[in-house]
Amino acid sequence: MKNSIFPLLLIAAMFTAMKSWGCTGITLRSAQNETVTARTIEWAGEPLNSYYVIVPQGHRQQSYLPDGQQEGLVFRAKYGYVGLAVEQPEFIMDGINEVGLAAGLFYFPSYGKYEPYESAWKYQSISDFQLVAWMLSCCSTIAEVEAGMRQIHVIGIDPRSSTVHWRVTEPNGRQVVIEITDGEVHFYDNPLGVLTNAPDLPWHLKNLNNYVNLQQGSAPPKSLGPLMLRAFGGGSGMIGLPGDMTPPSRFVRAAMYQSTAPVLADAQATVFQALHLLNNFDIPIGLQTAHGAPVPNQPSATQWTVATDLSHRCIYYRTMYDATIRRIDLNRIDFRKVSYQSGPLDKQKRERVVDLVFGNDGESVANR
Repeated sequence: MKNSIFPLLLIAAMFTAMKSWGCTGITLRSAQNETVTARTIEWAGEPLNSYYVIVPQGHRQQSYLPDGQQEGLVFRAKYGYVGLAVEQPEFIMDGINEVGLAAGLFYFPSYGKYEPYESAWKYQSISDFQLVAWMLSCCSTIAEVEAGMRQIHVIGIDPRSSTVHWRVTEPNGRQVVIEITDGEVHFYDNPLGVLTNAPDLPWHLKNLNNYVNLQQGSAPPKSLGPLMLRAFGGGSGMIGLPGDMTPPSRFVRAAMYQSTAPVLADAQATVFQALHLLNNFDIPIGLQTAHGAPVPNQPSATQWTVATDLSHRCIYYRTMYDATIRRIDLNRIDFRKVSYQSGPLDKQKRERVVDLVFGNDGESVANR
């Protein structure tokens, strides 16, 4: 019996809401040339059902088709992987496999266009929401992703849904962004390592030329006729940095924050640095809600943030409910023996609070 899925309707509705969905991705390198990717995932409409997923070697997966049936491309996991998913465990938004290849999906409205679905190639067709799972299951390098995509058809699962684009990163730091426009697949090298949403990556990179005046630190004093102008405080070299939440502005801001971040000693320090940088992209709930419209009952529009250490194959995440950083270490998983598993990112949807209790003997800690 084939599986049909009601949540596809929710996914389609989510990805049609242009003002509510957005993601920001960055890439950092440590002093030891270790690679860390990190990104946010936003949805301001309502709380997402978000999962961790552990996929063993040999696990069979099959793509959904536009009719909602699970009858598309069948693929088995050559490589085990860990991913973070939304709404259904099959829909991996970001993850890493046991050989260190990382991949993620980003919203790409209005600019992407997949080839039309043809039932004659349904067994070679994979839904856009499952492409990350396919890449992590079947590929160890970007070259293998590129070769494999020549043999498959990426399709949309609902005509109301927006298109998406993807980034793929190797442990050596090489990263590409995959975008499908007018039915044609494009692989763009992304040496900067920043990604947001629409427009396409070449446009974002070209747009950075509009901010050639930005500089690290403070702007020097400047005479204006009889006046001497001086900055009011530190950081004036970034006056003019866009602060709104649109994808072009987030791309510029991420590029500047990333480029001025110091190179840290090791991968774990770099992971924490990436998470701190992405604090600047948390979207407060209500900011994207139209005036007078009801505000969703959730803490944030940024539902979770993930950082991935490709060199040591560890994935770290925190959520809007719990800012505690949690880690999944792939080295502690035997993907030849582990069973397929998925579970909620938050077992309890509340912040953890640590009380500092002071007595005659000094400080002690009590968790709540």
